[in-house]
This record gives sequence, structure tokens and C-alpha cells, in this order.
Amino acid sequence: MSSATPPAARGARTVLVTGAGKRLGREIALTLARAGWNVAVHHRHSQDDARQTAADCDALTGRPGSARTFFADLGIEASVRNLLPAVVDAFGQVDAVVNSASTFEHDSAASFGFAAMDTHLRANTGAAVLLAQALHAHIAAGPGRNGAVVNLLDQKLWNMNPDFFSYTLSKAALEAANTMLALALAPQVRVVGVAPGLTLTSHLLSDDKFAELHRQSPLGRSSTPQDVAATVAFALDNRSITGTTLLVDGGQHLMRFERDFSLM
Repeated sequence: MSSATPPAARGARTVLVTGAGKRLGREIALTLARAGWNVAVHHRHSQDDARQTAADCDALTGRPGSARTFFADLGIEASVRNLLPAVVDAFGQVDAVVNSASTFEHDSAASFGFAAMDTHLRANTGAAVLLAQALHAHIAAGPGRNGAVVNLLDQKLWNMNPDFFSYTLSKAALEAANTMLALALAPQVRVVGVAPGLTLTSHLLSDDKFAELHRQSPLGRSSTPQDVAATVAFALDNRSITGTTLLVDGGQHLMRFERDFSLM
């Protein structure tokens, strides 16, 4: 990766979005590019998708080189620690991190084991904390600068069910880390959670079932990718918000669901 910052990218804020090649991470990247941000598009396996996201971000900003792709395996500490310095090398500075990437593999209380817990805690919790740590060190080295971290959580933390046991533990740990990081990294870096409801379908849901479940909320609709991305953008811009979580779920956290959406 060249250390030369493209002239067109200079002067704009830069955000690292993890898991930005596909799905919700891609929508967040596009929304922030539309708002003028330079975007570091992180990927692990989805290199071609990440390249397409970066190209689409460039088209939205009208600044060639405003988006670049970066590889990291979020389950490997050394790989995570190398990620933010690579973005700094490419863009000159980083102003924000959005931790969107998640490992989401099924287990239950009956099948739970250390291997599943370790996989989820590393990728979903540990990586987010390390990136927040790295952003703070980077921001603190430049007097007068400030930054923000947004961590994607899940409405199920406020509406518990026992499915996807290790995933839920990892997100609960990340929600607790939000509070601790907000205290530890202030005043240079704010830390905000964004918790979507049912937002995107999966191979576990038919289109009809997804539409039915999406309607199951007090507002008659859960979150869309655009809703979530807009909330991330708001959290990055509002300098009075830290140490809290914005639930974007149509009120689904107010209802009682006995199972995870994908298993209902």
C-alpha cells in the first residue's frame, strides 16, 4: 500500500469500516462516502466485493482514491493491530472506526464450548476494542483532534433469547466495552453503539418469512440498511454522544421473542 495520500482525498475525514464489502457494512460505507468521508473498506474473504464497494464510494465522492481496500483477519490479534496503521499510511490520518463486521455462527447452551466462544469474542469483541485503542493512540498524537468509534450491536441484547449463544455473549461483552471505552478514551475519542433489529434476510429465511418478521414491531417495520447507516452517520457527527447505544429496530426490543429471528 502506497503511503502517498491521493490529492483528492486530502482534507476529508477518513473512516475505517470493517466488513464493508457486503451487506450492512457496504451500506454504511456508501452512506459515509455520500457524506464526503474517505472510506477504508475492510474485508477478509470478500476482496472482490470490497473493491466494488471502494469503486462505488469513489463514484459517490467524485474523488478518485477516496476509498481503498484493506485486508485483516479480525480473529488474529497481529492482523488487527496492523490494520489501522495501514489505513493511516494510505490516507495520512483516520478520524473514525465503524466496527460492523461480525462472526455469526449458531450454537446453543447445550452445544457451547470454548472454541465457539473464543472465535466470537476475538472477532466481535477483541478486534473492536483493539481498533478503538489504536484510534485513540493515533488521535492523541495530534493535539486538538478528536475521533469516534461506532460499534454495531444487536437489539437482542435488550430482548434476550438463548439462540446463537456465543455470538450474543460477544455482543454483550462489546456493549459493556462501549461504556468502559467511552470513559477510558475521553475526551479524544467518543464510543457509541448502534443496535439494529432485523435488517437483512439470510439463507435461513424465505422472502415471505423475512417480510413477516420485519413487520413484527410496534412501528410495523424493523430497521432497513439505510436506517442503520444513517444512524451511524449521525453518531459520528454528533459530538455530544458517547457511552450509550442507539437502538434502531422499530421498537422490536420492546417485544418478547422466544427465538432468534432466523430460527422463528
